[in-house]
Amino acid sequence: MQKILVLFALLAGLALGAPTRAEQPWTFSNNTRYLALGDSLAAGYGAIPTTQGYAYLLYQQGVYAKTTNMIFANAAVPGVTSSHVLQHQVPQAAVFQPHVVTLSVGGNDLLQILGGADPEAVLGQFANNLAQILCGLRELLPQSRVYVHNLYDIPEITSQVQGGLQAILAANVIVANAAQVCGAVVADVYSAFEGRTGLLLIERRGAGLFEVHPTNAGYRQIAAAFKAVHQ
Repeated sequence: MQKILVLFALLAGLALGAPTRAEQPWTFSNNTRYLALGDSLAAGYGAIPTTQGYAYLLYQQGVYAKTTNMIFANAAVPGVTSSHVLQHQVPQAAVFQPHVVTLSVGGNDLLQILGGADPEAVLGQFANNLAQILCGLRELLPQSRVYVHNLYDIPEITSQVQGGLQAILAANVIVANAAQVCGAVVADVYSAFEGRTGLLLIERRGAGLFEVHPTNAGYRQIAAAFKAVHQ
């Protein structure tokens, strides 16, 4: 009996000391949730430090909400293709339930062409996967804003590979069409990089052929392209 009385006394004390509704503690429940999906570009590969990648810059700059009112998650993985994003990353969006999604995808699909894959088959698969990704996100997250960027040219490669630039341009048409059908917004990274130098690691002396990732300056340009179409 004595233990019961002590318990009631503790509960009464907690009730008297509880804050009023206006004094409720800060909570995550009403924060904007931002999710980055995709490949090495979304992961910030090549940036020094990685947190200078574009997704981190969008978070740090408070583009989609104040950083004090935003929960940021990055599900991107270097090396993934559109098939990987569709199979493994889109389901994670259903769990996180973000208000904003940014997506980088397609570069690794096109790299298969350099390995001898049929360009028409690669682009066809990319178109199918991207439509499923973007429309799948729209179905899972009908109230969310979904942004995807198109692909930049890499002159050091496309100038030496027959049909290389045409493949990038074709991929960008696919991005534009899928975004229009699925209600996503395209960040025009292709135009942001066109004619500019100092944005890609491959430009540096001694860089390898596959150092196709942006420099810190390049990542800032990608972030700026997303910021330009922010709604």
